[in-house]
Amino acid sequence: MKIMIGADHAGFELKEKVAQHLHRLGHEVVDVGTHGKSSVDYPIYAFQVAEGVAKATSDRGILICGSGIGMCITANRVPGVRAALTNEPYAAKMSRRHNDSNVLCLGGRFIGEDLAMAIIDVWLTEPFEGDRHARRIAMIDTLTQNRNG
Repeated sequence: MKIMIGADHAGFELKEKVAQHLHRLGHEVVDVGTHGKSSVDYPIYAFQVAEGVAKATSDRGILICGSGIGMCITANRVPGVRAALTNEPYAAKMSRRHNDSNVLCLGGRFIGEDLAMAIIDVWLTEPFEGDRHARRIAMIDTLTQNRNG
C-alpha cells in the first residue's frame, strides 16, 4: 500500500518512527514533511496528504501534529477525504469498518510510540463493512456537494 505521511514540528519525531514502522511492514511511504523540529504550520502538510489521498496518488494518509485535531480539521476540508482522529485502536477499527477512513490523524503529544503503532496496525488491516455504511458515506458526499456546489 502507498501511504503518504505528514507532520508538523510537534509530530515530527513520531512521524519518523511511523515511517520506519510502515517500511518494515512493506508499505511504500511518501513523506511530505516536515523534516525537522522547527515550528511550521500544520495546514500545509495536512492539505498535501489529503490532496494526495483525494486524487488517488496515495492509497491512504497519516497525519501527526501535537493533538491531531488541526490536521484532522484541515484534511476533512478536502472532498473525498474521511480523516479520523484516533487515540486508541478501537476507534481506528471503527473508523475503517463504519466510515472507510482514508486518513488517520494522531496526536504526537497525546499518545506514545507503542500505542501509535498499535493504532496504525489496526487501521491498516481493518476492512470497510460497506452496506448501510456505504449508503451513509454517499449521503455525506451528496449533502456536502449540494451545500458547496
